[in-house]
Parts: sequence; C-alpha cells; structure tokens
Amino acid sequence: MQAKNGVRKKTRTNHRELDVKIGFMEGLLRRDPDYVDALQLLGDHYTQRGRFTEGLNVDERLAQLEPENPVVFYNLACSYSLLEQYERAARSLEKAIVLGYKDFEWLAKDPDLKKFRQQSAYRDILKKIPFKKIRVR
Repeated sequence: MQAKNGVRKKTRTNHRELDVKIGFMEGLLRRDPDYVDALQLLGDHYTQRGRFTEGLNVDERLAQLEPENPVVFYNLACSYSLLEQYERAARSLEKAIVLGYKDFEWLAKDPDLKKFRQQSAYRDILKKIPFKKIRVR
C-alpha cells in the first residue's frame, strides 16, 4: 500500500510541476506570441500532461512560424496521431521527411506514433524511406 501512495503522490507532484511550467510558458507567450522556444516547450508540456488538443494548437502555430523545420512537422505528426487524425499525421510526417527529418530509429518506437504505426498510411511512408535506415522493433 505504501508504494502505491508514493506513486500517486509523485504523479500528483509531477502534474503540479507541469502545470506550473505550463502557466509560466503561457505567461511568456502572452507577452510574445511568436516566441518559438517557449512554444516548443509549451507544446511538450501540454502533451506530457495529456492536453493533446492544446498541444496540437501549439504545433500548428509552430508550423506557421517555422515552415522549414523538420522537427516541427514531426511533432505536428505526433500531435495528429495522439488525436487519431491519421491522414493529417501522414501528411505532416511526409513533410518532415522531405524537409530532412532523419531519426528513423526514433520514428519506429516513438510512443506518440504508436496507433499511427498501425495505419496503412504509415506503411506507405515507410516504403518511401530507404529501409536500411529503419530498425523496426
């Protein structure tokens, strides 16, 4: 029983810490809505907190601000995947790869893409990547 309570308390503490970080980033962005570093952190914090729709909104804003950044479009694909918008996830992932995204090992195991990897659109994307670069787990 003690371990369970400790785990719960740690989770509550982590949630509280994330909420504080989210509040801080939101405050920064009220002053400077185009602050890319703050947006990236806020998107990550929203996702960690399970606030996927808000994370998607941030990632869509980043895609407008950083239209040539492959990591931004990779993260956008992750947000779409978490919300089960698989066609949008596929388009964003394809754009990330065209822009130069190359961490195919992470692509094959990223938990944010778990459900998307079960979709035919994901398999179609894999066909376009030289297979030797991907280690499927």
